[in-house]
Amino acid sequence: MSLEAFMLANELVIRIGFFVGILALVGLWELVAPRRALTVSKAWRWTSNLGLVVINSVVLRLIFPLAAVGVAAFCAENGWGLLNHFRVPYAIAVPLAVIALDFVIWLQHVMVHAVPVFWRLHRVHHADPDFDLTTGVRFHPIEIMLSMLIKFATIVVLGPPVLAVVIFEVLLNASAMFNHGNLHLPATLDRVLRWFIVTPDMHRVHHSVEDDETNSNFGFCLSWWDRLFGTYRGQPRAGHVGMTIGIRGHSDPREVTRLPGMLMLPFRGGEEGYAINRRDWSKEVQRKP
Repeated sequence: MSLEAFMLANELVIRIGFFVGILALVGLWELVAPRRALTVSKAWRWTSNLGLVVINSVVLRLIFPLAAVGVAAFCAENGWGLLNHFRVPYAIAVPLAVIALDFVIWLQHVMVHAVPVFWRLHRVHHADPDFDLTTGVRFHPIEIMLSMLIKFATIVVLGPPVLAVVIFEVLLNASAMFNHGNLHLPATLDRVLRWFIVTPDMHRVHHSVEDDETNSNFGFCLSWWDRLFGTYRGQPRAGHVGMTIGIRGHSDPREVTRLPGMLMLPFRGGEEGYAINRRDWSKEVQRKP
């Protein structure tokens, strides 16, 4: 059996194995070296946030049974996509595809902050009143389906190897749990790591209640894109311990830490000024340090 065939046949087992392992590792790390004190019941938050994971997993497998690796295999068989068309060497195609997919996720993240209707979906992620590894997997099912469709379109255009897609899916889940972790990293280590990957301190700024801080540091895995496109912010104004996590106007536990309220959140209220193209730029200028 070839490596590609093995990955295709065992993709689900590989992803679940890495998900459970990284969840356990980061969860233990949070207990040993937490960055902040949590403000609400961890039991309720974890039950609801991980409940969304279960719902999203079931919905994706029912609607998209082939998943992203199936689309990649289909494209490879039919010669679809740039990497297949130009017959890019495998050793180059795999890392190139992983980097390209990460960039698309960065663009997607900017998009859900820029388009009000998409922000309504994405604010389920941001409305979490605390910031820990389960925040990294807390997404509304409609946003997850939208993300999968964008991923499919990218795979059709790019034509990545199956191995690259599996690596990317594992990295996406792993980096989401790591950079949302309530983890205390030594300052020197954090400064070095964030030149290459998104660290918890770097991404925590993105979950600030302040809208100008929310609209920064969009990266999930690689930190290059925010630096290249001018959306990088080093630290929150109030500091990592003093900053407030969440969204203004959404502090009711029934809405932000209970599963039914989280599922209904996109259909309540307005955009609260967080959507990029709805921001008051005169106030933004005044806020800059």
